[in-house]
Formats: sequence, structure tokens, C-alpha cells
Amino acid sequence: MKQDKLHLAAEKAVTQSLKLKPGESFLLVTDRPKLEIAEALAHYAKAAGAETTTYLMTETLRPIQEPTRLFKELAARARAIAYMLDARIEEKPFRGYMVSMGMKHSRICMMPGITRDMMERLVAIDFTAMEAFTRKVIQALQGADDVLIENPEGTRIAFSVKGRPWQADVGDIGRKGRHGNLPAGECYTAPVEATFTGRLVISLIDDKLGYGVLDFEKGTLVRASGEGIEAVLANIGTDETGRIIGEFGVGTNRGARICPNMLEAEKAFGTVHFAIGDSYGIGLNKSKHHYDALIGKATIRAKGRTIARNGRFLI
Repeated sequence: MKQDKLHLAAEKAVTQSLKLKPGESFLLVTDRPKLEIAEALAHYAKAAGAETTTYLMTETLRPIQEPTRLFKELAARARAIAYMLDARIEEKPFRGYMVSMGMKHSRICMMPGITRDMMERLVAIDFTAMEAFTRKVIQALQGADDVLIENPEGTRIAFSVKGRPWQADVGDIGRKGRHGNLPAGECYTAPVEATFTGRLVISLIDDKLGYGVLDFEKGTLVRASGEGIEAVLANIGTDETGRIIGEFGVGTNRGARICPNMLEAEKAFGTVHFAIGDSYGIGLNKSKHHYDALIGKATIRAKGRTIARNGRFLI
């Protein structure tokens, strides 16, 4: 078969990211718009000798919040999972379940809202240079107790990451317990909750473009405005775990663009993002919620050094 860019990306995802092995059980969770991508992934999974099951989530079952008993069995038995459903606020608990199952029993590649264009531009690439730069960003921030993030729109937030481990999302999802994205290209940790005070002025939250303002005091969201964040808070309701800071991430993929899809936008070079909700075991907060918010043109200072200014890295 002659490979186009989609199939080059699918082969890379299967053989270099997930590193599927003969006899491994592989679960593909897709919706109808992603079938073309799912078929390409299944082709190379079969070539790798994996036992592949494709689960098509029909529109009539959405929004899905709880898995069926049969689906729970499939997820528990899989040794690798790829998740590609369109991102929807109402389905955050289901996505959280998928991440926890993947990290507990297998490894999981989260690709919510992936498109053919994103596969071709951002997955069919050499990850080597991106990984090296991502490690450099981690080195500049690791252990810092004086992180300050600002941007021209009015963001000013200060916090510590001292004692918190970092994760590099650079396309390596080949070991049990791994959780990563494709497209890849970020590093992330969880701020020390009690130190996290200030204001975020965001351009995107959970695939909802638009200006928003989030004010935090000691790790908890206390005030917010903006159409996107209001929709998120309505979905959180009275669950206070959904209002606690859970993640701080830095985008390191030079090819990624700021767009309405957070899967790509949070990887964009020179951006940072924060999430309220679950901290993926890095911080103290556990929640069924996790909502990423994007900060563009970020200035990053830590350890008495300016790491980036207005979206341009200085390291």
C-alpha cells in the first residue's frame, strides 16, 4: 500500500508512540467523523500483530458520561487504548474514566477531536528536536518556588512547583501507565495549590474560543467571567473539586496553532495553559473534571530568570 501522510502518521502513532506488540489487545474508541483515522490506526495495529477492537460511539449515545458494563470489560482488558471522540464538556467524566483506566491497566493515547489535518501536520513528524526542547523547558522550571506568568491581556499569576514532578508529553506512550496526547508537544505539572493566587486572562477553554477572566485565591477559582468559562462552571455545578487548580503546562510544538481545538492549541509554541480539576495524580486534587484554559503570548519567569517573553522563548 502506498502511504499518504495520514498513513505515515498512523504508522508512527502505532509503532513509535504506542509501540504496539504482537498479541497486545488494543482498544480504539472513535466516533463516525474519525473513522478514516481509526481505520488507518487499525491497519498498522494489525500489521504490528496487536488484537484490535474498534468501538464506534454513535451520536445517539451521546453525551456519554458512564461506560456500560461491556465497555468497562473492554477497557480493563486492553493493554493500549486510543481515544478520539470529539471533545464535549458533558463527557468530561467519561474522559476522566478513560484516562484513569488507561493509566491503571494499560497505556492511553488521548486524541479528542483529532482531525486528518492534525494527524498529517503534527503526528507524521520527527519528535526528536521537540523532545529535546521540552526537556530544556522542564529543566528551567523544575523545583521553582517563584513561577510568575504574565501576558499583555492582563494575566498575572504566581505560584510554586517545588516538589512537584514534571511530565513530558513528547509522543512516548509505549509503557504501562503512560498517558499522553497525539499530537504531542508539552510539559506539565501541578502547581502547589496553596501558592496559586492571581488572575488568568484566557483566549480558549475546553474548545470554546473567547475572552475569559479567572481569579484564583490559594488554588481555588473564586471569580470568573466569559462565555466559555461560564459553560464550564455550569457543567461543574456544586462539585468544588472542579474549581481547584490541577495543571500548569507549557506548549513546545513549533507546528501547533492556536485554534478552537484544545488538543492542538495547548501544544502551540509560546503558550501556557492551566487546568482546573483533576491533577492526574501529580497534585493533591482528584476530580472527575479537568478543563484546560489557554494563555497566549506568555511571559514566563522562574528562578530569577525570564524563560519566555510575550510568547518567545529565551532559552
